[in-house]
Amino acid sequence: MNRESFLVPAVAALISIIGVHSFYAAENEDIKAEIGKRHAEAVKRLQDWIHLPSIAAENRGYPDGTEFMIKLARDAGFQQATRVETDGKPGVFAVLDAGAPKTVGLYFMYDVKQFDPAEWASPPLDAALVEKPGLGKAIVGRGAVNQKGPEAAFLAALHAIRGVGKKLPVNLVMVAEGEEEIGSPHIGQIVHRPEVQAALSKCMGVFMPSTMQDLDGIVTVSLGAKGVVELELVSSGEKWGRGPAKDIHSSLKAMVDSPAWHLVKALNTLVSEDGNEIAIDGYAKPRPISAEEKTMIENASKIRSEAQSKKQLSVQHWINDLPWEEANVRLESQPTANIEGLVGGYTGPGGKTVLPHKAIAKMDFRLVPDMKAADVVPAIKAHLAKRGFGDIEVNMSGGYDPTSTSANTPLIQAQISVLKRAGIEPVMWPRNAGSYPGYVFTGEPLKLAAGHFGLGHGSGAHAPDEYYVIDSTNPKIQGYDGAVMSFVEYLYELAK
Repeated sequence: MNRESFLVPAVAALISIIGVHSFYAAENEDIKAEIGKRHAEAVKRLQDWIHLPSIAAENRGYPDGTEFMIKLARDAGFQQATRVETDGKPGVFAVLDAGAPKTVGLYFMYDVKQFDPAEWASPPLDAALVEKPGLGKAIVGRGAVNQKGPEAAFLAALHAIRGVGKKLPVNLVMVAEGEEEIGSPHIGQIVHRPEVQAALSKCMGVFMPSTMQDLDGIVTVSLGAKGVVELELVSSGEKWGRGPAKDIHSSLKAMVDSPAWHLVKALNTLVSEDGNEIAIDGYAKPRPISAEEKTMIENASKIRSEAQSKKQLSVQHWINDLPWEEANVRLESQPTANIEGLVGGYTGPGGKTVLPHKAIAKMDFRLVPDMKAADVVPAIKAHLAKRGFGDIEVNMSGGYDPTSTSANTPLIQAQISVLKRAGIEPVMWPRNAGSYPGYVFTGEPLKLAAGHFGLGHGSGAHAPDEYYVIDSTNPKIQGYDGAVMSFVEYLYELAK
């Protein structure tokens, strides 16, 4: 997600002058020093984690990734860290009892996205330290920012607190999964196990370690996230009863139907002519954006640079050439139907004159509040069947509902307090345009607050050359040690 700003220009200018290096509470100076002493070991811990990928979509790195997550938790002081079996990849349940009055939940993911090494300037599993102009030294590797970097920084905070002989100010309950990057299809089987749910029910909220700083130092506190459904539409000659049951010579298209064209025609019915509006029969309508949310977006749009966002995203126009503020309203308020990829026939060098027997569209559907993931597939199936495409398979691989948390909860108020102590007036934002499975915490039966927190900067999630800043030369963003210290400050604030 691109971080949004609600700061008035004067405050933004002030932040650019004072930076974010003065927010440490005096009583935590010994922990700050300990973080510095442990810098090398903490960075190596992150590099070791990146060296060992777990990629659910490729069935790669299991069970090694699970066992490494358990080791990381135990090494950081969790007295209990156990493997939790699911119908898919295992999860991890860990508890750190510090004898504290308050308990905080943690959501970790130990899986990462797929990668093509040919697209990377630095090998994705090397976790190399690379100089990045304007940023400083950064780790480049798959999972560096999404999410191993900030998660490792949080664990480093626990090592430092223990290293100075202090007890943690709060108890911790951790849930880690290995399928976030495929839509968390079995997260409920972890969270709703009786012993896990019982432990979480004692928590004041659940947060995921994150990197919240833009290059200008601005920090966004997001109050939720869109839901998502990931699925495949599969058109095949076998299921259709028309077209070939195996690839055949393309000259035969003159008398044989094409499953690939069949899929294209079906896809066209799902959206408007320009592809920007969902046109599925019976599809849930988005909840109108609230006045409060619209005001947030209006304020942000006055400060945040439209030109910079377009440059960062490598785009020239927003949908319908919308003005900047309206484009942001659309980002926050609208569900999406997106084609991730189209696969069929021959895609190698040159041409190969075949008529493919099968074509697949990989899609994701983002959901806004009041929409339900369980409603998506039935609506698509009914819509296609009504139009003569009932043979096309609709295979959901993962997904979950949207999530929302009030800004007034202690979990969020503690974030605001830490950030203001750092001289940062945080940006309050309605929800991430992206998704994570926070619904298992905010929904029934737990109904907990949930969110993300952590200073530091990184980028390139799901893309080549993903990075996480280790030694920052930009005075407006924290390096690795500063990110670690932000978690220390947050834990102590949560304990208040």
